[in-house]
Amino acid sequence: MNVIRPVSLAAAFVLAASLALTSVPALASGGDDDRVIRTGGCSGSADWKLKVKTDDGRLEVEGEVDSNRSGQTWAWKLKDNGKVVVKGSSTTGGRSGSFSVERKIANRAGTDKVVFKATHGAQTCRGVIRFG
Repeated sequence: MNVIRPVSLAAAFVLAASLALTSVPALASGGDDDRVIRTGGCSGSADWKLKVKTDDGRLEVEGEVDSNRSGQTWAWKLKDNGKVVVKGSSTTGGRSGSFSVERKIANRAGTDKVVFKATHGAQTCRGVIRFG
């Protein structure tokens, strides 16, 4: 019995060590280490998500609204440090009743305050990320 127990402990140690070593590179090599994601509820029943990360010296920004209702037209805009950088409208689609907007914008000096705002009727969604 004394021989089996040390072998079992050694095997457990080797297994734990190998799992730790194999999971570290997977996390480190993802390339999205600077990604920031925020989520929240809108003023009505919809939800929003905002993602910001760097990409080739610019900021890749993605805003999403999920209302669970297809066919809704939403007006949206992206701001950076108080300045509207792009705006438009999108219609929710698919079974999820959602839309997303993805744009690359300038990465300004210092901290960027990125705001995604979308409205449909009286409902407003607003997400903010301070990045940099």
